Amino acid sequence: MSEDIIKVEHLSKRFGENIVLRDIDFSVKQGEVLSIIGSSGSGKSTLLRCINFMELPTKGEILFHDQAIGRMNLSGYRAKVGMVFQSFNLFGHLTVLDNCIVAQMKVLKRSREEAKEKALIYLKNVGMYPYCNAKPKQLSGGQKQRVAIARALAMDPEVLLFDEPTSALDPEMVGEVLNVMKALAASGLTMLVVTHEMAFARDVSHRVVFMDQGVIVENDTPEVVFTNPKNARTREFLTRVLDN
Repeated sequence: MSEDIIKVEHLSKRFGENIVLRDIDFSVKQGEVLSIIGSSGSGKSTLLRCINFMELPTKGEILFHDQAIGRMNLSGYRAKVGMVFQSFNLFGHLTVLDNCIVAQMKVLKRSREEAKEKALIYLKNVGMYPYCNAKPKQLSGGQKQRVAIARALAMDPEVLLFDEPTSALDPEMVGEVLNVMKALAASGLTMLVVTHEMAFARDVSHRVVFMDQGVIVENDTPEVVFTNPKNARTREFLTRVLDN
């Protein structure tokens, strides 16, 4: 791991009178896997949506390679910082293959043949090559999420943001998606993962951020956060979640 690829500086976000994020500061190094954990409503997904610029920050700055993303070409930025959603967001009228082709052609201006070649590589990598001609409605939730990951990877991103990628899945399908994510982490891809999967956060991450009420309460190695957290709120959260 080397340079900071993403920096979040004094980030705040409010919706009307509701302050969702309060003075958030952290950075992510190239090749790092950072897991963001915390209770529902703690601001985790809003933080990810701000980094992807789906939500405009109220205050503060987000930098990508030291350049403020508000001053970048948004389509180009999102190609470099891809996002995988909990609800898959596949196009229902397109085949699996075309779902992985269309953004490449539109955003990266690749020819259909070049985009197809790239899509097939990643569909094979996530075990979805046999389903190239299927429509999303013919797939299980775990299969849809693996297609969504292949689609994001086909854009050749430098960073992938995962917003609770397993929360919409039946329990028996969670493992197949986590296995793909573990392989990506092992490949050196920079990843920010909002997750309720504590085993993934503990075993795969380089660093874990615990958020509570819109604030970063803990930001340390998995070993420290899970075995010796500094904050009582972190201990309370982990006791409750791990007991469950």
